[in-house]
Amino acid sequence: MNDMFDLTRFVTAQRPVFSRVMQELKAGRKNSHWMWFVFPQLRGLGHSEMAERFALSGTAEAQAYLQHSVLGPRLEECVNTLLGHSGLSALQILGSPDDMKLRSCLTLFLAAHPRSGVYQQALDQFYSGAADGRTLALLQGGSA
Repeated sequence: MNDMFDLTRFVTAQRPVFSRVMQELKAGRKNSHWMWFVFPQLRGLGHSEMAERFALSGTAEAQAYLQHSVLGPRLEECVNTLLGHSGLSALQILGSPDDMKLRSCLTLFLAAHPRSGVYQQALDQFYSGAADGRTLALLQGGSA
């Protein structure tokens, strides 16, 4: 598979921790450090080394991520697992600032695949349907 976006960086990062990621998401409480490469966000939002390494360049890279045979299904599985916690907020599940990173991630992937209901459903459940304004501004060519 042609990997013009180097999506293997995500597969490599997820490989040793994905079972733990799923355990934490199913339990409704994130305890370890994996947010950057499980729920990636748009470049320009985070400024740490990890945030920059795992940032996506735009909707084209997000679409490639969704079409990837491993990454796309994993992201959907993670979001669907979060949706199973209707009584908890994103802040309660992920902590801060990872609750904001999730909103950014959902906004990006909804823009990349508007017909996928799972990202809008998660925005509805955790953020009253409101997309991340900084992500939208960057996608429209503005600044965060």
